[in-house]
Amino acid sequence: MSNQLSLTHTSIVLLLMAFMIGCKTKNEKDTADKIVLDSTIIDRDYALEATMLGYFAQDGTRNPTLRANQGDHVRITITNGETMTHDIAMEKLGIKSGTLLEKGSSTSISFWAKNNDTYFCTVPGHRAAGMVGKFEVVEGDLSGPTIAGVLPSKNEKPINLGFEAGSLLDWTATGNAFKTPLYNQDPSPIHEADAKISFDGNYFLSSGGNTNYKLTGTLNSIPFKVSHPYASFRVSGGALADTRVELVLAETKKVIFSSTGQGRATLQPVVVELEPYLEKEIFIRIIDNETGISQIPYIKDDKWAHINFDDFRFYPSRPYFPNELNKDDIIVLPPLDPILNSGLSGEEAAKAMTMPEGFKISLAASEPDVVRPISFTLDARGRLWVVEAHTYPTPAQEGQGRDRILIFEDTNGDGKLDKRKVFTEGLNLVSGIEVGMGGVWLGAAPYLLYIPIDVEKDKPAGPPQKLLDGWGLDDTHEVLNNLRWGPDGWLYGVQGVFTHSNVGKPGASDKNRTKINAGVWRYHPTRHEFEVFAEGSSNPWGIDFNDYGHPFITVCVIPHLYHVIQGARYQRQAGEHFNPYTYDDIKTIGDHVHWLGDRGPHAGNFRSAAAGGGHAHAGAMIYLGGDSWPKKYRNTIFMNNINGSKLNNDQLTRSGSGYVGSHNQDFLAMNDSWSQWLNFKYDPSGSVFAIDWYDQNQCHSSNPDVHDKTLGRIFKISHNNDRWVRVNLYKASDLELVNYQLHPNEFYVRQARTILQERGGSTEVHAALKDILANNPDVTRKLRALWTLHITNGLNEKELNELLGNSNEYLRSWAVQLITEDKKISPTTLEQFVDLAKNDASALVRLYLSSALLRLEPATRWRVLEALVQKSEDVADHNLPLMLWYATEPLIPLDAKRALELAGKAKIPNILSYTLQRIDALNTVDSKNLLKKYKEQLTDGDKKENQAHIMLIDNLLSEQ
Repeated sequence: MSNQLSLTHTSIVLLLMAFMIGCKTKNEKDTADKIVLDSTIIDRDYALEATMLGYFAQDGTRNPTLRANQGDHVRITITNGETMTHDIAMEKLGIKSGTLLEKGSSTSISFWAKNNDTYFCTVPGHRAAGMVGKFEVVEGDLSGPTIAGVLPSKNEKPINLGFEAGSLLDWTATGNAFKTPLYNQDPSPIHEADAKISFDGNYFLSSGGNTNYKLTGTLNSIPFKVSHPYASFRVSGGALADTRVELVLAETKKVIFSSTGQGRATLQPVVVELEPYLEKEIFIRIIDNETGISQIPYIKDDKWAHINFDDFRFYPSRPYFPNELNKDDIIVLPPLDPILNSGLSGEEAAKAMTMPEGFKISLAASEPDVVRPISFTLDARGRLWVVEAHTYPTPAQEGQGRDRILIFEDTNGDGKLDKRKVFTEGLNLVSGIEVGMGGVWLGAAPYLLYIPIDVEKDKPAGPPQKLLDGWGLDDTHEVLNNLRWGPDGWLYGVQGVFTHSNVGKPGASDKNRTKINAGVWRYHPTRHEFEVFAEGSSNPWGIDFNDYGHPFITVCVIPHLYHVIQGARYQRQAGEHFNPYTYDDIKTIGDHVHWLGDRGPHAGNFRSAAAGGGHAHAGAMIYLGGDSWPKKYRNTIFMNNINGSKLNNDQLTRSGSGYVGSHNQDFLAMNDSWSQWLNFKYDPSGSVFAIDWYDQNQCHSSNPDVHDKTLGRIFKISHNNDRWVRVNLYKASDLELVNYQLHPNEFYVRQARTILQERGGSTEVHAALKDILANNPDVTRKLRALWTLHITNGLNEKELNELLGNSNEYLRSWAVQLITEDKKISPTTLEQFVDLAKNDASALVRLYLSSALLRLEPATRWRVLEALVQKSEDVADHNLPLMLWYATEPLIPLDAKRALELAGKAKIPNILSYTLQRIDALNTVDSKNLLKKYKEQLTDGDKKENQAHIMLIDNLLSEQ
């Protein structure tokens, strides 16, 4: 970060405060001020390095306070420290530099010092991330006060705390990091060539630098008495919890102060207040327990896994250092998680796992019988249908795929999948599987496939049928995946954010296709309709439904858990929503994340065992497997934390219209860094099968060589109460399948419902289901009957309308969803919707109404929305304010004036502010006049909240 200045006869270059590159003397400045303000003369010249962590001066100061005298001509030059967009601007002066992108590129701003100001990066999000600092106009000398420090002593002899003895005299070392730790060169031979250390005296100490960062060890000084109220020492190196300097009370061994570096080489002073410990003995402990070794083959080691130290001194009063290292400027990475195992056999891996009392885990199958299992499902006989993904990560040419589907069965209940068949092979990039409705359903981008089953031979009854195409291949670990039957009879799935799909029937035109690049989709198996159910999130790799039929997804990178509402738009990892007038999206229901630290989710991987393990989640199972497992697990959601090698468990608690997800104790620890469970499902006995893509590499790469091609496991988790059963629901009668809707194990419920859907229902079936719906006291059993009636065409609109008046909110809400399946309703139903919107006390019902409106023509929505937006009790609801906006937005192009009247009555604030923005976006003369007229109405009012909307209108109109 160098900056060469051209000298003139009126400017003298000084190195001031280590980060000020040049300034004139005060006398010269005064003389120049009396003569003329010469813009070619730079009085204060600052050079900073720009990164997402902040602006850094040459002396290591993060976001230094830049100072100048009144009238100085100031220049601030920034050099990009990374390949990322950055700039620098002055807030009050309103000036901005050019924009940088490439690492090493530079830009600058210059201005006359008049008032205090703030410098910051204008790129969205960067200021909030920490790229902001102060500019101060001061009188006189800029260097600050100077106080002399005192070396601690013992027995009237100075202690070697600055290593000027050229040895570790007065110190005791353990481990390898401090065997030969002293250096007298700057840069040192163990640091990068441009790593300026700026040490004091002749020597400084390092635990290994950027070269020997893998070394670990500890260094303790002899005890010495605290003789002054303040102390300082210099530190640099990794911002890592396990590379730190500690001050320790000698008598109690209590740590009274600690500091890491901040991920830079330059030593910076740290100030410590020691007045409470005067006359007590302390010692210095320098710790390096961090190896920095990456656990992912193609991600580099962390070479900042070391610590540098120098120059401990006492002070009679608080010393001033222009480049003091403040705790707030250090973003510390937590310690590495202990990795107990890796590269184990299947049997050894099962033995290494830890889980709650009363549970056991066994190896059901492993390589070579199963390799690279990427997805699986269970059929109505309790057999596992497993996809082996031999083609991943690079799709093969059409017809040259190598993926296959295996059928596994435990024939004797010993937990081993002792029977194995190959159903079919030669498939290409399969990522999801479900069985039912007479065949196998496969996500195999760019296709959704259907393979009919010959049930006698367990073989295909015909070639794969391409139901849909247009699924993207941009990122082959974010393709369509996790196929699962929903309670409404649709096939659900998910897809990630970096893959861009344009889905339709083969041969369909672009106008008959649907775009998706993140979210939840569904496909109807008999009507052959495709739709996006909800959009957003990041890379979801798990979906399941709770006892009330509510879907939930687990995702990666961003917060991990979302309650999925039909028509909703969720927080995205990247990119924009397809509707540009979304303005905001619905966030996670989780009240926690599974990673630690302030550097973001990626940095928390392998350092977050205490919080759940890390950011990468796969699989979703809401446990509804019967009564054999402890009751506390029912309706909780399980997900695998890949980087943490843990099976996380979150509690789902109703709150308002939706849920809050809270972190329960992690259910299982694999204790194996190669473990990669991708999904898990409960079986007829209530036990859970899990597939493990066992591989040293835990992250996706388009390079196939970084993935192991020979490993794979299937594990079985059982409680002591589980009892193995052999089932074949395909042979059950229709009424037996109806009775399975009352079973405590949801395996039977879902399998029986799908078989009834395939058979098509009958008068007898419908009568039995309606009896459950009318008379069973358990609402979850009523819901099961309702869903099965719906998918077997056993309900008409009149019967659904009657359910709109049911006393139970779950039944009312589901009636709303099912009655709008066809995207149209009768006038009678619409009147009931209006009545519900005005009078229903349930936030859940109001949520379903808001969602249902998105499926109806905008012109039919007015009266329902007019009632819903006036519900002040929903102002702070997690879902309703934005769901109501999504339903309102299409009304504005129809009738902006009426929409504005609706928004003006709304008790939910975002409805009005977003409506004003959407009217402005119409960009017509009428829309501008409407905003102006509405501003006049607001001005005539006396409400304080009107002022914000007046300012918004002013800003909108001024941007034209």
